[in-house]
Amino acid sequence: MKTCCAAYSYRRELTSGAMKLEDFIETCWRLGLDGVELTAYYFESLEEDYLRRLKRLAVDYGLDIRATAVGNDFCIPDPDARAEQVKLVKKWVDVSLYLGAPILRVFAGRVPEGYSEDEAFSWAVGAFKECADYASTKGVVLALENHGGITSTSDRVVRIAEAVDSEWFRVNLDVGNYRVDPYREIEETARYAVHVHAKFLDVRPDGSDGKIDHAKILDILRKTGYKGHLSIEYEGEEDATSAVPRAAKFLKRLIGGG
Repeated sequence: MKTCCAAYSYRRELTSGAMKLEDFIETCWRLGLDGVELTAYYFESLEEDYLRRLKRLAVDYGLDIRATAVGNDFCIPDPDARAEQVKLVKKWVDVSLYLGAPILRVFAGRVPEGYSEDEAFSWAVGAFKECADYASTKGVVLALENHGGITSTSDRVVRIAEAVDSEWFRVNLDVGNYRVDPYREIEETARYAVHVHAKFLDVRPDGSDGKIDHAKILDILRKTGYKGHLSIEYEGEEDATSAVPRAAKFLKRLIGGG
């Protein structure tokens, strides 16, 4: 397994303008990580000149652009609005291809008021099938994050993955997003995972997390044969500039990479 970091970890800095994606890439290099996960929200542009600069910078620092991430919603009742969300995901498939990122993180959504979960499930699966078909022609894997709503439990995530039924549609397993029986649900989802968010919420002085047992999760991932990246996604109160470096050192020690 290798390590990377989600740009979302530095959302405060990236949103305030204190950091740009270029700075984020350099930061990941300084932390000794293997790659970066570039979140759509923080791109200044989708013009080729800008994307080319990011790609070249990652090469300069010897980092993989392991994944990109888009904030779509496929649980919108209006079919025209859903179609626009499909276009958004397809656009980010193209961006991922250009950047050389083999994975695009996607969301499903939440059941809107007045509708059933089965209806929302049907909308999402239909949209994911269309997007997975498109992604397959570009060599990009869509990775569905367990992110509340119709993906709040492992059985729901697995149900969607099996309904879409495509080798180009898998799971972005966020180890901090299951609420019912997290370690069991992580184990049930891990066999579908192509990308893992190593969530950190409360980084201790030694870099371990006060709320999530990453050593236990790593054992689960190894037993299920996961070989991809562990992407740090920091969501704590402490500034990322001080918390993420400790988390990175801990995670590298944990997987035997430093």
